[in-house]
Amino acid sequence: MHAVILAGGRGVRLRPYTTALPKPLVPIGEEYAILDIIMQQLRSQGFTRATLAIGHLGSLIQAFVGDGSRWGIAVDYSEEESPLSTIGPLLNFLDQLPEHFLVMNGDVLTDLDYVALLNHHTETRAPLTIATYQRQVKIDFGTLETSDGRIVRFVEKPTLSYGVSMGVYAMSRKTLAPYPRNVPFGLDELVLDLLAKDEPPAAYDFDGYWLDIGRPDDYDEANREFERLRPILVPEALR
Repeated sequence: MHAVILAGGRGVRLRPYTTALPKPLVPIGEEYAILDIIMQQLRSQGFTRATLAIGHLGSLIQAFVGDGSRWGIAVDYSEEESPLSTIGPLLNFLDQLPEHFLVMNGDVLTDLDYVALLNHHTETRAPLTIATYQRQVKIDFGTLETSDGRIVRFVEKPTLSYGVSMGVYAMSRKTLAPYPRNVPFGLDELVLDLLAKDEPPAAYDFDGYWLDIGRPDDYDEANREFERLRPILVPEALR
């Protein structure tokens, strides 16, 4: 029950909030940081160890989390000297991880059952399992389909639905072992390489609450909705 939390990004899209704070430490509501909620969720689901991959303003994350004893989780750190993307940081401490483990971004608010995701991964024996969510996007224009210079279909301001990665994954050490260390390597590159090798990742479909705090609009929405969402996001021990 080991979780890796990716907390090394610069949070460029969330500026100015991330000018002085790393994204996982931006406050939600009046009492919590995002990382505080994540750590308590992990502990409430039985995780006992966590590795935080840090970079930008990593010393602030270390000062906040410490050894993890406030949550009852043994915490260690891996600091990247230069950006290594999503998967790259894991390769530098892969030998310290169990065969199957959880990986998640440090800026995700969700009530996903992390244990169920990890169990699904081990049961299906997939090389990688990605938690997925159906995102609805309202198009503010009439959309057209054309053929041979003629309009053959018109839809006024449609709502499109598509699956997205939630930034939460179950991974296996043997899947990552062949890749080189100390070079940037993203999730997109991993997925494309697995597809090329005919080893498709598994999808874990989720229909609960999920919000990636990636943009100021998302962050503002999270704060507006937090009191309503507190019962499903914050374990009882932290409320």
